[in-house]
Amino acid sequence: MTDAPLRVLCVDDEPGLAELVAAYLERDDEIDCETAVETDPATALDRIEREPFDCVISDYDMPGRTGVELLSEARESHPDLPFLLFSATEPDAIAAEMVRAGVSDYVTKRGGADGYTALLRRVEHAVEGVGGRFESDSGPESAGDPSREPAGEVALDGVCTVAPDGTFEFVGEEYGELYGYDPDELVGERWQRLHPTEEVEHIRTHIIPAVMEGERWTGTSTGLRADGSTFAESKMVTTTSDDRLVISVSEFEEVAAGAHAGD
Repeated sequence: MTDAPLRVLCVDDEPGLAELVAAYLERDDEIDCETAVETDPATALDRIEREPFDCVISDYDMPGRTGVELLSEARESHPDLPFLLFSATEPDAIAAEMVRAGVSDYVTKRGGADGYTALLRRVEHAVEGVGGRFESDSGPESAGDPSREPAGEVALDGVCTVAPDGTFEFVGEEYGELYGYDPDELVGERWQRLHPTEEVEHIRTHIIPAVMEGERWTGTSTGLRADGSTFAESKMVTTTSDDRLVISVSEFEEVAAGAHAGD
């Protein structure tokens, strides 16, 4: 981060909440911030297009535009602008939208100072590029080596969220279809159900610890379908401030031909 103060735009249709977020940011000892507050998404978009901001923090459920719609329009002129959702809307309800729009991070509005403390730390991560984005065009990397550069662009269309207890709480239609399940069959099941035993251990010991520290993991892993066949999958895994995992996935076509039943 530079010595100059960060310029952060706080957007919420409830003025008191937007001003409260701004106040927490400005009085934090670890972040030197200048804030601006807007309650109208249209006015916020106009300011984003006219003024330089280092980060935008927005509510999701607002009249006229949702936070994701605001992000999508803002990214037309500022494709790399860090954009955080600070919302009471459950992430499982908007997971697919967040992934496809490229939300930098999601923080749950919750009572007390803890929610604002989590927001402050996530702002630092987003501006410094620590956490990457919930983005849908990440390329595949070699399984077990998340430090390698992506080999190419692959659309990650299947989306799910995993609760802190390790069970699926939201499963998108495309996600379920990829593994041969109706989405409702997977809700409440543990994520391990969709991977062979050896892959479960790798995910548990290498991928999840990195993700829970705020990193975004992209790479290839092995998926297990309902019929017992396996396939190579391109996957992105990240986490929200309340320790949910957000996962997007697609079949890695170039490798999938080598997978076989019962592997």
